[in-house]
Amino acid sequence: MAFENFPEAEKPYQEHSLPPNNTKTNLRGIMTVALIIALLGTWGFIIWDKNNVKETLQQKETIIASTSNQRDELQKDLEDATMRYDMLKTSNSKKDSTISSKDRDIEDKKARIQTLLSKVNATTAELQEAKGLIASLNGDIEGYKTTIETLQGQKIQLAQEKVIVTQQRDKIQKDLDSTTVVVKEKESVIEIGSTLHASNFNIIGVNEKSNGKEKVTTTAKRVDKLRISFDLDENMITQSGQKELYIIITGPDGTAIALEEQGSGKFSTREGEEKIYTQKLDVNYTQNKRQTVSFDWKQNSNFGTGNYKIEVYNNGFKVGEGLKPLKKGGLFS
Repeated sequence: MAFENFPEAEKPYQEHSLPPNNTKTNLRGIMTVALIIALLGTWGFIIWDKNNVKETLQQKETIIASTSNQRDELQKDLEDATMRYDMLKTSNSKKDSTISSKDRDIEDKKARIQTLLSKVNATTAELQEAKGLIASLNGDIEGYKTTIETLQGQKIQLAQEKVIVTQQRDKIQKDLDSTTVVVKEKESVIEIGSTLHASNFNIIGVNEKSNGKEKVTTTAKRVDKLRISFDLDENMITQSGQKELYIIITGPDGTAIALEEQGSGKFSTREGEEKIYTQKLDVNYTQNKRQTVSFDWKQNSNFGTGNYKIEVYNNGFKVGEGLKPLKKGGLFS
């Protein structure tokens, strides 16, 4: 068998070596695949990042919406609390130191809550603080309400006690008025009963001589003074002591004689009528004893012709009177 002699080293080269064009093609393909993979990775990253940003924005929007809702709810809670507080203040017109102190505390707390809720970018911590303060505020308002109810209860109790005290006072006043009326009536009866009575009037005209002697006369032009006397009758009711007697001397012309320099003046009768008295006498009266009173009346001018009426008053009552006529004198009188 004949064998051809071929070079052994050339076979592997023929079997394994690639043409230059095939190598470049493979490299281009690899680069293309790598670029595609890189592009796909970039797109994937962009899509992933976009999704993350969107999710982050959604989370932020959710947080903002939640924060806004929470702030709105807290604002409503604050307004509700404020409304209840204002109603309590309106119903409580009377203030004391305790209520005034609570008012200041509540107003300060309301101001702090409103400051927190007014922040546009309020943090969660600030909203939590506002929430806690609102809860505390509601507790303060409940305490405020309890205090007011207590004060109102005390006010009602005081009003009831005042009614009772007023009724008791009115009853006491009524009893006192009744007693006063009775006492006044008794005093009036006693005063009327103790009023003295004058009787046995004796009125004489006296002519004074130059030698000091006196002579009784009824001739008007000769009368220098009137000597008036009367008895005070026995009275068992009248207590012993000084008694006031008002003497009115009325002249013939019907006018009461009054001389201020001799102590004349005015007094009121039991009926309230004001009268002019000629002379006032203070008499030391002894209970249940008859005693005579005597005094002289001398005037600056001459006595006129006619009747002189003598009236005696005690305790505002007229207790007696006498009459003395003085006549016109004759030729030899």
